[in-house]
Amino acid sequence: MRDAALAGRRPLGWTELSVSPIAFGTMQFGWSVTDVGAFDLLDRYVEAGGNFVDTADMYGPDQTRRSWLAARPHVGLSEDVIGRWMAERGCRDDIVLATKVRARMWDGDDGEGLSRTHIERAVEASLRRLRTDRIDLYQAHWPDGDTPIEESLGVFGELVAAGKVRYVGTSNYGLDDELARAAGAWKRGDVPRLASEQLRYNLMHRDEYEESVRDIAREHELGITCYSPLASGFLSGKYRSADDLRGAARGRYLAQYAVDRGFAVVDALWRLARLRGVSPAAIALAWLLAQEGVTAPIVGANSIEQLEAWLPAATVSLQPEELALLDRASWAHSEIEFS
Repeated sequence: MRDAALAGRRPLGWTELSVSPIAFGTMQFGWSVTDVGAFDLLDRYVEAGGNFVDTADMYGPDQTRRSWLAARPHVGLSEDVIGRWMAERGCRDDIVLATKVRARMWDGDDGEGLSRTHIERAVEASLRRLRTDRIDLYQAHWPDGDTPIEESLGVFGELVAAGKVRYVGTSNYGLDDELARAAGAWKRGDVPRLASEQLRYNLMHRDEYEESVRDIAREHELGITCYSPLASGFLSGKYRSADDLRGAARGRYLAQYAVDRGFAVVDALWRLARLRGVSPAAIALAWLLAQEGVTAPIVGANSIEQLEAWLPAATVSLQPEELALLDRASWAHSEIEFS
């Protein structure tokens, strides 16, 4: 390996899975990243010591459609790219592979959701696209109010028993009592124990994890993975003022952060980045890695340059005064609502 920035390993909750401190997110595969670019990015991630790859069956829209939001049903392009990469590199046994189920993947009443019929068909499709015989972490992408949690977890348990799935988790279950119910279900019946929860958590969006999910995760020994750790790119350091947001590709998502406290966080990131000789993105991720209970942020990249900017995060150990600076600047417990 040219370097070993991600060579350290962390346990994923109570499980036997040992994962790198930063997971590689692949939603962009088949969308803003070509197959060749995806292979290069995955190669560089592994070269740096990474082993934790996160995807979902819905990732990778049909580019013949007019927009990502119009791409229904989804076609599983991200899983397909990852599967071809693992097959060509012969590296399946070196990767902790996580994917998700819930989105509409075909037409019909069972085309989406967490019912038995949807999960049974969806997992087989994911295994085919990923060119593997097992998924290390199979996650319910978001809750399905039309299906009892016991039914969904019951099917997950059958997949574990069959060896098609090693562990199961949830994503976006932190609101209300959904996560607590899912995490405790194994104590009440013959369903598998939940291994992890994936949620949005970053310096700009803190309340859900810190006021609810963290306590549940501690009680049930859940691993925690964090998506949008750079707040749609706002914490990359690229945007220093509202003027910088004009014309940004994800301006609709970024605009919610363009308030005084948001730019105060960016200024604090830049201050520490200069002191440490790394990017603001690396500092933002290092802050996440210092938070109690967090296993790994999930970070994507559209280019090698973007990946290189955040790779050093796992080697940066922020001091108490540096963490305090970021906490003071952050807008935790604010009244701002996020869409």
